[in-house]
Amino acid sequence: MGVRARVTVAGTSVVRVSVKILAIGKKHENWVGDGIARYEQRLRKPLDVTWQLLPHSAREGEAARAEESDRILSKLDRDAFVVLLDERGQNVDSPALASRLQGAFDSAKQVAVIIGGAYGVDDRVRQRADFVWSLSKLVFPHQLVRLILAEQLYRAQEIAGGRPYHHV
Repeated sequence: MGVRARVTVAGTSVVRVSVKILAIGKKHENWVGDGIARYEQRLRKPLDVTWQLLPHSAREGEAARAEESDRILSKLDRDAFVVLLDERGQNVDSPALASRLQGAFDSAKQVAVIIGGAYGVDDRVRQRADFVWSLSKLVFPHQLVRLILAEQLYRAQEIAGGRPYHHV
């Protein structure tokens, strides 16, 4: 996929920014899909969000983690800025997330966000990540994480654009 294609928005030529979300698991449940669609409709061009849902491994434990990590790594672009969602990652507030994402966008990189499977990901994926992000010290169902992620991408866009969606 051409990560940095130029597009025209409101008569101005701008660089398209690609966010690829890789998630292990089944398709979005209806309520999740509806919520994600709501936030994706609000996202402004040039932000281009795509979802790639990768199947669960039939294995368990470490074997499942390794197989799913192989699938994830095979879908990453070499120069992508990789964000790994992990409960052991760094917990940041929304303005800090917006700043990190904007830095990745400004450096002409695609952003890839990874939501691992039930067993997580192995060290190869963790080492490939540029940022390991924890949504919370709480653990959430994977379907709910997808919806939270969509909202946080929208919120980050609004913060970076100086718009009033996020109140301090």
